[in-house]
Amino acid sequence: MSRALAIVAAIALGAGPALAQFGATGPTQPAAALPASAAPQFSGPDAAFAAYQRGYYVTAYREALKALESNPNDAAAMALLGQIYADGLSLARDEKEAARWFRLSADRGYAPAIFQLGVMALDGRGVDKNVAEARRLFEAAAASGHGGALYNLGVLEIETGGDKPDFTKAADYFRRGAEAGDADAAYSLGLLYRQGRGVARDAAEAARWIGKAADERLLAAEVEYAIMLFNGEGVEKNEPAAAKLFLRAAWRDNPAAQNRIARILAAGRGMPKNLVEALKWHVLARAAGIEDAWLDDQMIALPAEQRARVEEAVRRHLGR
Repeated sequence: MSRALAIVAAIALGAGPALAQFGATGPTQPAAALPASAAPQFSGPDAAFAAYQRGYYVTAYREALKALESNPNDAAAMALLGQIYADGLSLARDEKEAARWFRLSADRGYAPAIFQLGVMALDGRGVDKNVAEARRLFEAAAASGHGGALYNLGVLEIETGGDKPDFTKAADYFRRGAEAGDADAAYSLGLLYRQGRGVARDAAEAARWIGKAADERLLAAEVEYAIMLFNGEGVEKNEPAAAKLFLRAAWRDNPAAQNRIARILAAGRGMPKNLVEALKWHVLARAAGIEDAWLDDQMIALPAEQRARVEEAVRRHLGR
């Protein structure tokens, strides 16, 4: 799996709390992270990939080996074996073995394997840590239009620039990655438009790209786009649509979204007022470290019978 390498928007871009415009301030999610895996970009018509996509990893492993018996130069099968070893899917995790398979695939020009080798070099997993080598591998994968590689090149322009990160170059990489379909790149480009770093500040462009990432179910983008929808920032104000996005992110255990949907349900904005559900989400967000004095007051004022219903709702949510 890829390293969670933040674009550090809240630091490198000098951004304040991303949710501040909504109401009470609170911690936010990291701005963006490397794609979780190159696996979704693998392609192949054979049984190995079909099994992998359905979660039958032992079968995928066996079928990939069979594919290599038929074609010793099957780079896609090699990359799939590398991914199985890297993630420890139905067998012991072995990053050196993963790197070996990725290298065999990369030597045959397979961009997802080249990308994964770059991630491993960036982290020092299975291979020696070497940022320069990681950059070289990302550039090689990017030459084939690999969106994740383009995204990572943009991140490197920010993270390795010291006191003078090159936001203009980063924006170009993010744009190319976004156009190649990478959600992290789209989200990061949107953040640059929002902050006016490397590109002219443009709320509409920020909303457009962050919205694209949200459509791909990128969690941080869902929360950020919901904020923009709720506030009418760069996009037409739409509280019900924002509420739906906050709720979707809350169910994915995002504390900031849990806090925001709690406030929405408590106030009845964008969704019908429901104090029990509101305070259920508040309890969950507070357990994750987000304090909210206004919601605390709502809990204190709640009748005992309704407080008991809140406790029961939290237990059901947690599966207890």
